[in-house]
Amino acid sequence: MKRVKSALVVAAAVGTGAVAARRTWSRATAGDESADRWLTVTINRAPTDVMPDGTLPEPLDRMADRLEARVRPAPGDRGAELAVRLRETPSAAETSLPGRLAGEDPRQEVRTALREAKAILEAGEVMLPDAPPTTKETPVGKAIGLVARRSGGEGVL
Repeated sequence: MKRVKSALVVAAAVGTGAVAARRTWSRATAGDESADRWLTVTINRAPTDVMPDGTLPEPLDRMADRLEARVRPAPGDRGAELAVRLRETPSAAETSLPGRLAGEDPRQEVRTALREAKAILEAGEVMLPDAPPTTKETPVGKAIGLVARRSGGEGVL
């Protein structure tokens, strides 16, 4: 039984290492294409409502000098697609794991502003959770809060 557990732990470690090595290798050989890709959201508004007079919505307008933006009709007549990207590619230090965890990656700021712009255009405000929360904080709640804060900048959990 002990050997089986040890073998499973070794297999899991080798598998995790292989996945990490493959991700690192694929980024090194293909370049970091995510550094200058367009970040896009679909907004349930007409394209003319998204950027009236060529002005970006407020959260994005604060960083308009650093962004390229485009608006086009969304497929299937479902509103508009707002796409933005940074004019200058961020440095490798900013986009590295330590840089992202420290909040130094400028793409995190763009993702957050893009989500806020979508919320403002569709709902008129950025909806926030109740503060302070209505329940006692638990260890599981702390873990969920940590993951939620991280996903706010990255756009994914």
